[in-house]
Amino acid sequence: MKALMITRFGGPEVLEIQNVPDAHAGPEQQLIKVEAGGLNFADLMTAQGGYAGTPKPPLIAGREFAGLDASGRRVMGYTQWAAFAEQTVASRALLWPVPAQWTAEQGAAFPVNFFTAYFAFWKAGLIDKPAGTRVLIHAVAGGVGTAAVQIGKILGVEMYGTSSSEEKLARVRELGLQHGINYKQKDYVEAIKEMTNGQGVDAVFEMLGGEHVGKSVRCVRDFGRVIVYGAATGEPPTLDTRMLYAKGASVHGLWLTYLSQNRALMESAWKQLSEWLAAGKLNPVIGKVFPLEEARAAYTFIQQGKNYGKIVLKIA
Repeated sequence: MKALMITRFGGPEVLEIQNVPDAHAGPEQQLIKVEAGGLNFADLMTAQGGYAGTPKPPLIAGREFAGLDASGRRVMGYTQWAAFAEQTVASRALLWPVPAQWTAEQGAAFPVNFFTAYFAFWKAGLIDKPAGTRVLIHAVAGGVGTAAVQIGKILGVEMYGTSSSEEKLARVRELGLQHGINYKQKDYVEAIKEMTNGQGVDAVFEMLGGEHVGKSVRCVRDFGRVIVYGAATGEPPTLDTRMLYAKGASVHGLWLTYLSQNRALMESAWKQLSEWLAAGKLNPVIGKVFPLEEARAAYTFIQQGKNYGKIVLKIA
């Protein structure tokens, strides 16, 4: 079978399409004929060797997909590696039906973004909170950001989002974002202070790393929470924990790799997400689809921060 291989650690240049042995399912696994794969920033980090737990190369890239199981059922799923190939295997517990009206590309764009966004609200304690709570979403025009806006709209949350362009912010406003902040034009800490009359937000969804963890703490009100789920800048997070004292604030980690191993937790999340899907309230935002043969260009695209919504690889 054809597969996108990480031949060594490095940039997009280390990616090669190669013929490899067919995949074989083990106990509690399903063999999937892959039609499309969702590209995440974590995949870029994996290629660079900066993602925790990454095996030594060579390895097959990719962590989410959509395709057909052995019975011909259309499914979308999550795995740690080996999604970007003509076949993959995945745990039965991490496979979900693709909505009938969706394409394979839409299915491949769902698992990582929407489970991460759901768990961000869950970690922030906002799933069952009254309407009117406030959230700041960094990189709001990205895959997780656009998913979080859709969920926040359902929950009745007042949302603030950062992005690098007015064009991207305008498109996310169409999804339900109320307040956009162009961080290239204005410091988001000052913007939040002005927009909330000095009160701050209840939670920040933070995936930038570096100085932004500390800056995000400055954006929360009393007992606010910063949910950290990435480090897109490539810089280690910096935080003087004394900043937390005055507000009783807290910082929480979110790693889907870890949470996905908790079957009860994933089933609970899927129960809610599937209800919203059935009601037509969730739809993956796909910015661009690349054929597998142009995987290097897709990785470069996301590396340069050009993406709006999700980048998808067409496998079959």
